[in-house]
This record gives sequence, structure tokens and C-alpha cells, in this order.
Amino acid sequence: AALREGYEHFDPRAYLRNNYLPPRADFSSEEFVVPWKLRCLAETFASGEIRGRMLIDVGSGPTIYQLLSACDHFEEIVATDYLAVNREELGRWARGEPGTFDWSPFIQHVCKIEGRGEPWQNKERRLRERLRRILPIDVHRPEPLGAPLCPPADALLSAFCLEAVSPDRAAFVRALAHVGNLLRPGGHALLLGALGESFYLAGPARLPVVPLEESDVREALAAAGFALRELRSYAMPPALRTGVDDVDGVFFAHAQK
Repeated sequence: AALREGYEHFDPRAYLRNNYLPPRADFSSEEFVVPWKLRCLAETFASGEIRGRMLIDVGSGPTIYQLLSACDHFEEIVATDYLAVNREELGRWARGEPGTFDWSPFIQHVCKIEGRGEPWQNKERRLRERLRRILPIDVHRPEPLGAPLCPPADALLSAFCLEAVSPDRAAFVRALAHVGNLLRPGGHALLLGALGESFYLAGPARLPVVPLEESDVREALAAAGFALRELRSYAMPPALRTGVDDVDGVFFAHAQK
């Protein structure tokens, strides 16, 4: 209940400013956190193993960067978020409305690291075409979308959601198991998340986060019925500790149901 109340004050534009503009979104070096996240996703999707009819993105927030490499491998991408303000922000971007956040530097960078020489506008158009549904979700319910997903998704992606909406580690594990219900057996799950973070700011909202270590991520995935394929971590350098959170680092996990 306390978490729900806190998120009533969540400001998507403030969140985007805090995390997806310089200094964190600096593409001049792979040492910065946003290029690191994009490379983890690009390299994992480049294997060609993670593909299919549908990918569901759990807790999309107001962001689309996490879907840029995924959109080449799925017929449909389903974005989800608990907050209507985030779903509205995503919908405006998907419709190409003016005044939305400028994701073009992210799209250009992903095209560069994927190395296919594709005009970035093609990838932007493809993601908009494949992002067909933006749905409400509550990861604390056994059926997070309110009903079973039929057929289940071929892959699951979630970036900085579950640890930020769970009051403790036990709730984090349960939420991970709940979203796993959306995935077919053998399906892949890709997670990006915070390490050692206890809060973050989004405008007037100061939101609590479950502080996780790598060992917590490993144990939670196993408890939720996933086999870990890969786990990478990134230590947040002092220059990127800007006061909008107290994050120590970021993890990237590839697991399979």
C-alpha cells in the first residue's frame, strides 16, 4: 500500500531526465551505464536464440530503449506498466506524437553496435509497428495481467521494475515467479536491474527499492523456476552518482524458464 501511494507521485519526465540524459546517457564511451545496458541486450539478441511470436516487457515505465534490439526478433512486442502516466507516455511515443522524449540517440547507438548499417529511422519505425499493445500490469498478482496470456510469451524482458516495486526480497522473488507465469516453458527472460539501491527519485516521488546483490539475483531466479544462463554486472562510477538514487551498480541476467 505504501509503495502504491508513493507511485501516485511518480513523474515520468523527471525520471527520464534523471536517467536518460547526460551524464548517464553519454554515448561517447562504453564506460557509461546506458551504452553498457544497450550492449548487453544487443549482444544477447545477436545470438539469434531469443526469438518468436511475442515478447512481453514487464514494467516498461516511460522507456523504450530496452526494446530496440528485441524488436528485430519478434512479431509483436507487448509493453506493460502499472501506472497510467507511463502507459500514456509510451502511447504518445508509439503514435509519433510531437513533444515526446527523444530516443533517437539511443536508436542510433544501437544501430551502430549492431553493425548492420541500417538507417536508425528504419529501426524506430519497426519498433513502433511491433509495439501493438501497452497493457496495465500488477506483478504482485499471480496473474499479473489479470488473466493468463494465451498463448504464453516466447520471451520476457524487464528493466528496473521488480526490485523497485517490491517491499522486500521475498516479494521480489514472488513477483519474479508471477511474471514467469506469462512465459512459455523454455522461454527466455532478460532482466536489467539495480544493485545495492535503496531509493530513487522521480520528481516529487522518493521511491524505495529492495537493495540486491548478485547472489540475491541468482537465488531469486532459481526460486522462481529459472535456470540462469548469464549474469553480468556494472559498477556505477563516481561521476554517475548524481544524487537521484543511491545505486551501486547494475545487473544484467539472461535466464530460461
